[in-house]
Amino acid sequence: MKEKELKPEGRRALVISAHPDDLDFGCSGTVALWIRQGWEFLYVICTNGDKGTDDVEMDAEKLVEIRKEEQRAAARTVGVREVLFLGVEDGELENTPELRRKLVEAIRRFRPNVVFCQDPANRSFENVYVSHRDHREAAEAAFDALYPAAANPRFFPELLSGGLLPHRVEEVLFFGTQAPNFWVDISSVMEIKLKALFCHRSQLARRGDLEPLLRERFREQGKAKGYAYAEVFRRLILPP
Repeated sequence: MKEKELKPEGRRALVISAHPDDLDFGCSGTVALWIRQGWEFLYVICTNGDKGTDDVEMDAEKLVEIRKEEQRAAARTVGVREVLFLGVEDGELENTPELRRKLVEAIRRFRPNVVFCQDPANRSFENVYVSHRDHREAAEAAFDALYPAAANPRFFPELLSGGLLPHRVEEVLFFGTQAPNFWVDISSVMEIKLKALFCHRSQLARRGDLEPLLRERFREQGKAKGYAYAEVFRRLILPP
């Protein structure tokens, strides 16, 4: 299937991310590009970001609110209207039935064609970012919610009484992957991606130092396909 076949008008995609800001590193360029092409997106953030600082004087509740507003601002920057926060404390995320139920509920309510999430295959522990425990737990919970739970009425049957019928997602795009097989040319939206990333001021305070590194990262990802900038994914087609 060619990339252009993913992008008819009137389709939906849901992004599941461990922390505020993860998805802006991983896929916000693709989000901005697809929204231009008629897609509608929902963000689901699993944790509350309460440990995203080295400042021992920072109040945890204050930081949670800061990070929520940063993520909302980043979402608005690329054109996403809604962000759902599940509110689990950083470092305490577990692939539990409760978490999977919340993800299945979001999938059945929004009914996306495509889901973006972190890659559950990242278990080589060669990179501290991709192997972060919250990332692993969120990725595995997302995958388990996608298949088979979201499409099977026997999973979380209580959702049926609320009108949330089973829904089959067509495919998943794993970001932060170490085994990409799908490239998206984000050259036309790179400035928007950077603007979204730098909405996360509590995490990316020194723009002047970081912007060249970020540009080089996504420039390097584009080289394989001859793109000025790209985001890369591991694409998986889900069974009917």
